[in-house]
Amino acid sequence: MPSSKFTPNLLNRLRMRQVSLLLSISDTGTLRAASESIGLTQPAATKMLHELESSIGHLLFDRVGRGLKLTPTGESVLATFRGMRGSVEALGRNLAELHQGSAGRLFIGSIMAASPSLLTNALIEIKNRFPLLSVDVTVGTSDQLRQMLQEGALDLVIGRLLDLSTNDYLFRPLDDEKLAVVAAPNHPLSKNTKGITAFSALLSYPWILQPPGSPMRLVIEQEFKAHHAAIPRGLIETSSILTTMNLIAKSNMIAVIPLSVATPYAKHGLLSIVKYNIKHKLSAYGSIVRKDRPLSAAALQFLSLVHS
Repeated sequence: MPSSKFTPNLLNRLRMRQVSLLLSISDTGTLRAASESIGLTQPAATKMLHELESSIGHLLFDRVGRGLKLTPTGESVLATFRGMRGSVEALGRNLAELHQGSAGRLFIGSIMAASPSLLTNALIEIKNRFPLLSVDVTVGTSDQLRQMLQEGALDLVIGRLLDLSTNDYLFRPLDDEKLAVVAAPNHPLSKNTKGITAFSALLSYPWILQPPGSPMRLVIEQEFKAHHAAIPRGLIETSSILTTMNLIAKSNMIAVIPLSVATPYAKHGLLSIVKYNIKHKLSAYGSIVRKDRPLSAAALQFLSLVHS
């Protein structure tokens, strides 16, 4: 069936109780526990699950012993239902804010690179335009933030769209992100005045890197491969810039952070930018929103600000 015909038919047949049931099965692991959690008898829950599978036209679970295992179709449907739950939760939070007399609430996710200027300037201006607007900002890696956007915990993200082939998101590029190797001001690598530091010199010190799967981590892994070197053992892995700053200030560790973040810290003598050029580059970052999720007036204004 063409998607243009399938979508309205599914919307007409889909019930929110079915959405709740599938989410509860995912949370509890069994149909029995799921039915109890939403106030249904097990036979009624079984019938509801069969009706949902009939509406979709595919089995959502394989029965494994007493439990249920999601089929590939079930995984896809569950991801969509989690996004629906996140949207409803976001709506509930927004309505509560409006009921209390505020201008609503805006949930923004951002990578570190956008924080020093672009994000900060847009936040200041959005507060000028909406003084009663509550804003929640989450700073993390692009993969973490996009998952939160998918589940409805964020209204929009400033980051990278790792899978450019997906049609679920609207991505508008903003800027490139240059990376820098950083260390404490009194670190031996900081005292190099004879030109570019050799990669081999970096291997003499313990590293702080972002968690596996993040775009910055992937770039650094490429850098190690280009020099035929293994990722060091005993890493500290964190996406927290505050944790990273504290660690390099009190140790001989080195880290990789966005140059836009490192520069103001270096100007105030809080860290040193090591003279090393990272050969591999990150793709451009930009704004990311869900195509199927309408944005509030405040979110639209914020997007116009970051792209102005």
